[in-house]
Amino acid sequence: MSTKFIFVTGGVVSSLGKGLAAASLGTLLECRGLKVGLQKLDPYLNVDPGTMNPFQHGEVYVLNDGAETDLDLGHYERFTHTVLSRSNSTSSGQVYETVLARERRGDYLGKTVQVIPHVTDEIKARIRKVVAEQPCDILISEIGGTTGDIEGLPFLEAIRQFVLEVGPQNVVIVHVTLVPYIRAAGELKTKPSQQSIAKLREIGLHPQVLICRTELPLGDDVRQKLSVFCNVPLDAVIEARDVDHSIYEMPLMLKREKLDETVCRLLQIQTKPADTTDWSRFVERVVKPKKRVKIAVVGKYIELQDAYKSIYESLTHAAASLDCGTDLLLVDAEELEEKDPAPVLRDVAGILVPGGFGDRGVEGKIRATQYAREQHVPFLGLCLGMQVASIEFARNVCGLAGANSTEFDPHPPYAIIDLLETQKEITGKGASMRLGTWPTKIQAGTLAHAVYQSSEITERHRHRYEFNQKYRQQMEDNGFVISGTSPDGTLVELIELRDHPWFLACQYHPEFQSKPNSPHPLFKGFVGACLAHGI
Repeated sequence: MSTKFIFVTGGVVSSLGKGLAAASLGTLLECRGLKVGLQKLDPYLNVDPGTMNPFQHGEVYVLNDGAETDLDLGHYERFTHTVLSRSNSTSSGQVYETVLARERRGDYLGKTVQVIPHVTDEIKARIRKVVAEQPCDILISEIGGTTGDIEGLPFLEAIRQFVLEVGPQNVVIVHVTLVPYIRAAGELKTKPSQQSIAKLREIGLHPQVLICRTELPLGDDVRQKLSVFCNVPLDAVIEARDVDHSIYEMPLMLKREKLDETVCRLLQIQTKPADTTDWSRFVERVVKPKKRVKIAVVGKYIELQDAYKSIYESLTHAAASLDCGTDLLLVDAEELEEKDPAPVLRDVAGILVPGGFGDRGVEGKIRATQYAREQHVPFLGLCLGMQVASIEFARNVCGLAGANSTEFDPHPPYAIIDLLETQKEITGKGASMRLGTWPTKIQAGTLAHAVYQSSEITERHRHRYEFNQKYRQQMEDNGFVISGTSPDGTLVELIELRDHPWFLACQYHPEFQSKPNSPHPLFKGFVGACLAHGI
């Protein structure tokens, strides 16, 4: 079977959940036995999200090959079995960068370079590249932004051309739209969706499926109205109500709406019905856990839910595997800088300190880490979380007053964390960190070895600073344990404490490799320790 294509667009407002819709559809199609590929087409002019503030764009999701991508690619990898690469993420910045580089080389032979055909041709080439590199039965491509945004027009035009080139029988356009409830009128309104579809029609795209985000059930009259005025078959008007408990309910909800059945019929694909037994079992454990545990996440981007999206989901995966639910206490690290952390943290069963950049909130993270060490509370530190754990131990156990990272203090008395040698001559910010998958060698007899049940692992990285091995011996003499390093021993990857029941911190980002029915060992070990610790 030649590859079929699904394009997911969004209308009315942003943050409708196009990424989750695309990922959930991928789940259902995989449950039908199809091989699915996923791709994100982002209209912003940044080359990638790597230099964006998490408050603006949410977390940066890192792939195996080091690509810094949109958080939606995290949904794609968690909801399906696909392993993504930089080819699966395209931005306007990448497209224009490529086109202009060709123009500078003279590749266009003196022609006037224009959006059509040069930019649209590059977008289409990037769609085809995914299929060439990752053969699949169906490629789902999500277009970021909202229909009508000026920066998204080249992508929609490219799709219009692409439909003509591969044949309309091989393409389905899925439009995610908002059907708002107007409380004063006491009814759901379809006009915003009608206007959004009209915009797409102006461009030459005709959605065959409408996924309607709504707070309330779509009645038959609303479905009929959407069908007639949006020119979409009645059975292709799909209700996507806000889920009650977990985003992982969405594939099951869309299955009840027969979205996968509708898409397969439109693409003329004959498959078995979707077998969602394993997925349903996982959702049941998430929705109705037998026990609960309270965990504090002490971070600097707490205000924005999406900034630590993969961490929260990894905790959900781990807890579900233990038939447990998590109650997260989200603590702004800045609030702990000037106050005793005990009143805030005394009722939690575990403390997690995530990554981040810059010195804001770092002292609060250090105080939370000190509390976990002294009170023997299970602790998990990720990236910057490992660095602050090292600084805290150096200051308060080894007596190295003023110990710090050169990221926060260029000339500390004790540079426990220092810039990587390979980073010292780098001036550019974008894609210049230590990125992607790197191997780690784990020392036998350590907590890390017991958790991983392996002597060598691979994990995804995103950082510039490393533990300074100049202080290794002094810290180890005081109970600091370096349980994982790069294979050549030069870079510290995992640390733990000799006299603590469960204290682990890593330089990498394990949250990028956790899946619903395959929780990451570090998160599962941490949640298990929290359950054992209690409150």
